[in-house]
Amino acid sequence: MWASGHPRRSRLFPGKRSVMPIPFFSSRFSFPRRYWPLLVLLLAASGQVVSAADAPSTPPPARRIVSLGPINTENLFLMGAGDALVGCTTYCTRPPAAKQKEKIGTVLQPDIEKIISLSPDLILATGLTSPQQVAQFTRLGIEVVHFREPRSFAEICDNFLLMGRLTGHLPQAERLVATARKQVEAIRRHVAALPKQKVFMQIGVDPLFAAVGDTFTNDYLTFSGGINIAGGETAGQYDYERVLAHDPDIILVVVMGGENGMAGQERRKWLNYRALAATKNRRVHVIDPDLLCSPTPVSFVKGLMLVAELLHPGLRLPEGQ
Repeated sequence: MWASGHPRRSRLFPGKRSVMPIPFFSSRFSFPRRYWPLLVLLLAASGQVVSAADAPSTPPPARRIVSLGPINTENLFLMGAGDALVGCTTYCTRPPAAKQKEKIGTVLQPDIEKIISLSPDLILATGLTSPQQVAQFTRLGIEVVHFREPRSFAEICDNFLLMGRLTGHLPQAERLVATARKQVEAIRRHVAALPKQKVFMQIGVDPLFAAVGDTFTNDYLTFSGGINIAGGETAGQYDYERVLAHDPDIILVVVMGGENGMAGQERRKWLNYRALAATKNRRVHVIDPDLLCSPTPVSFVKGLMLVAELLHPGLRLPEGQ
């Protein structure tokens, strides 16, 4: 039994008890929910992740899984492995079936005793899972695999394939990834000959944060035929003066709150800069961060279609593109 304290061998790397964690975030740390999309994107610049190419092709599938992050949970259900999920966080609300799973606390404050009581054979961790928490699990012989926030669409697919291997759903994962890759390439071909649009994507407020290069949010912009005005940056904190200097054709506000909340306030703030090309042409748009900031391979395609249609007015991509 795993509770004996004798570690099992890793299903990924025999002789290792777990995949080592990425950055430290204390379980006592508190973070306002409205900043979660930004926090997710900031994590993309740090840590290590096991590549799908490094894992054996036929590991013994996990039967009792605990997910410590919403995107891990959503990916499990997407590939058909939802039945193996025995616990997940209170933030795991997609798909609706995830709401019915046993809750083990929040992403930042998981209930360790609750998790142990569920007898998992695999824990899917995130960049917010602390080394101390991992140590507790591994001392009990529970395998922990970290999924770093991906930097690109390619890494989104790699993470998904790795999860498919861990759960015994690799064929399903491969089919979904192959379809998503084909759709993304079709969209890129469709917009290749269209005029390039200068774009600013806002992903945080107070201070202003931008989608920068080496992130999957940058892929949304470049794949859809845009020029990301912050694409040459590595740190996300930005300032309004630089946006004004670049004079983007379009501004995408991807923060929590919707039109009637914080996102709407930001949109109205941009519209007060009357010299901006985006303001003159009424091309300041609010996008739900749930669609763009925590993508599966499938939802990345949906987000890319939306961004492409906003960048190129009149463009209508057929379903399945």
